[in-house]
Amino acid sequence: MRADLLERYQALPLPTTTDEHWRFTDLRGFDPEAFTANGATSVERASGMLDIDAAAIAHVSEAGIEIERAPEGVVFEPLEDDELLGTLVGTDEKFAAHNAAEWKHGLLVRVPKGVELEKPLYVRIVNSVDGGALFWRLLVVAEEGSRLSFIEEYVSEPPDLAGYSNAVTELFIQQGAKLEYVSIQSLSPETWHFASHRAKVERDAELDWVAGGFGSKKGKVRIENDLTGPGATSRVTGAYFADGDQHLDYDTLQRHLAPSTTSDFAFKGALRDHATAVWRGMIRVAEDAQKTNAYQENRNLLLSDQAHADSIPGLEIEANDVRCTHGATVSQVDRDELFYCMARGLSRGEAERLIVRGFYQEIFDRIEFEPVREALQTALEARIPE
Repeated sequence: MRADLLERYQALPLPTTTDEHWRFTDLRGFDPEAFTANGATSVERASGMLDIDAAAIAHVSEAGIEIERAPEGVVFEPLEDDELLGTLVGTDEKFAAHNAAEWKHGLLVRVPKGVELEKPLYVRIVNSVDGGALFWRLLVVAEEGSRLSFIEEYVSEPPDLAGYSNAVTELFIQQGAKLEYVSIQSLSPETWHFASHRAKVERDAELDWVAGGFGSKKGKVRIENDLTGPGATSRVTGAYFADGDQHLDYDTLQRHLAPSTTSDFAFKGALRDHATAVWRGMIRVAEDAQKTNAYQENRNLLLSDQAHADSIPGLEIEANDVRCTHGATVSQVDRDELFYCMARGLSRGEAERLIVRGFYQEIFDRIEFEPVREALQTALEARIPE
């Protein structure tokens, strides 16, 4: 199987700017084969943005995966094989195919029917080998009526290493279940990061997703939600900040496949220096998905004249009784607001920090989990110089 998957990966061309979904993300200079997939002798336990009181903790690096603790009655173990593996994220895309062929370290999380966890489950994925590649796989199953919070964090140690990060996440939220899923990356500015996250939300189930992007050099993160049962709800909140020569690319899809489903995607990002960002969002409503209620928005704040953002919302609607709306903006810092703050004794850095805080406040208000909300606030404000 791995040999077939590797052959599949090798047959797929590296995306170029002639491909519509890669039009604004140029991968020239990147060779995935130039990164080694080994070299670590022990699992790295680096520090990250989050300090979480968790019910379960796993540590991952190129050397493997270590489970520090796991709650009784919940599957929280290294992923080897599962009948659901690969059923959401296939191998028709170059980087997902590379992950399928090369992944060695993964985590299986399965919360039984009706079980409600008070504390979150947490995994930290560490790129720790300079010039190394880390392929990560996550499979989460929230069985019928269960409740859980799951947090994954991507970091680099040392924080300036050059690496290749490739992740695939598959989330299954069964009937009446609720999953709070947080995925944050603060990888080094010399690490290429590619990820495919996809969720299946069944009847009357709920997914509350937080995505944070602060690190990496360049790449693409795919976020896809399939609302497959009546009453399914998905809310995705994204926050990102880029500076220097960073380039962040988010590609999101809200796929409504059943009637009376709801999705709400909101992404905000601030950019400094020569940083660039791309957000491409699509709401797709199937013919039978009447009574769909879907919303998507992307707002970008440019903190320098050289920063640039591309925002591309889209709708594909086959049903005739729906409510689907979207919004997108790219704007510079309001000079009047900046002058007003500085005229009252604030430095430029303090004034920008205050404006950025206000810009993100709506996003922060959507994040229910307080430690995550506070960590994002701290990370964002720390990126603005005094």
